Amino acid sequence: MSAPDRRPNSRNGRPAGPSRAGGPAVGRLLDYRLVIAVVLIGGVAGLASAVAPRAPRLAETFGSAAHPDDGPQAVDPAAMTAGACVALPPTSGDRHRTVLLDAGHGGIDPGGVGTTASGQAVAESTVNLAIELDAAAVLRAQGFRVVVSRTADTTVVRLTPQDVSDDELSLLGVHDDVVARDTCADLAHADALVGIYMDTGYSSSDAGALTLYDADRPFAAANERLARLLQGDVLSAMNGQGWGIPDDGADPDSGFGSSVETSSGSPLAALAASYDHLLLLGPALAGFSSAPSTMPGAVIEPLYLTDPYEGSIAVTPGDQEVIGGAVAQAVEQFLAPPSGAPAGGASCARAGHFVDACPVQELLTPGAAG
Repeated sequence: MSAPDRRPNSRNGRPAGPSRAGGPAVGRLLDYRLVIAVVLIGGVAGLASAVAPRAPRLAETFGSAAHPDDGPQAVDPAAMTAGACVALPPTSGDRHRTVLLDAGHGGIDPGGVGTTASGQAVAESTVNLAIELDAAAVLRAQGFRVVVSRTADTTVVRLTPQDVSDDELSLLGVHDDVVARDTCADLAHADALVGIYMDTGYSSSDAGALTLYDADRPFAAANERLARLLQGDVLSAMNGQGWGIPDDGADPDSGFGSSVETSSGSPLAALAASYDHLLLLGPALAGFSSAPSTMPGAVIEPLYLTDPYEGSIAVTPGDQEVIGGAVAQAVEQFLAPPSGAPAGGASCARAGHFVDACPVQELLTPGAAG
């Protein structure tokens, strides 16, 4: 690992208050907090040139499927950017379970930006993508179908002029790009959704790993279980390397909603400011989140990019693989049915087993997805 030795007494925990994102106060709606999920389109045409810088990792990710006729498939190529919302079949066996891995941000939205100990700039979107692809490769080898929100440095939603302002995502663009991720998960019939993001702070001493889940969904217990598995497995893997990453916990997402300025009088900004959830995970809200995700989910932020020590870890390929492998381990544990549980279907729901041992759709009545 290329990161420097940890300095004693350099960890002061996370900042107080609901918003932990760095950057301008103008509303980091550009942060995952406004995550809503719309329609992820993933065209595969032109993928090779779009992802050339990550060719070795992508070759591993897209390499041989378990069945010769299988291969990467765009879930909804009409609404999504080329290379977004792509379904990847298992490379060994088939557990008949699907996981949605969301690499946060992308394209003209780099997410949080930090620096390494040597002064190298680190963009969150790049780190998120690398870890997503590492986790996807491990999960596919374990027999899972994996749908990735991104395969390159792009947005997920196909942008319109209204989505861009001064070469950045507008409030609408951020909203739509996050909504696309939920839509992708729903269209792919995912059994679990994992958002992979990084954190930024107001001080280089802000540090630690945090996982968030929504406690107000019908499958809140499954959300919490997934979050605790992610937090525990990723933190154990990182600190097993001797990194000494602080444990910021697995917490409900209330209080972590978007921090958007409402002075413009924009109805969307007002709704965003009142939405006390991560949009990627949260319930429906009229006029703002009409099609929330319908499966258990959690968002993990394993490192602070604004801490040069943790930023150095985040940018190192071998260290990204450690984190990606731990994410895959947590997902595998989450989706493994309890011993003796039914395989699924209505009988599974009636048997009263853990929500994550049954297809979520079997447990939801019409209109209960909020």
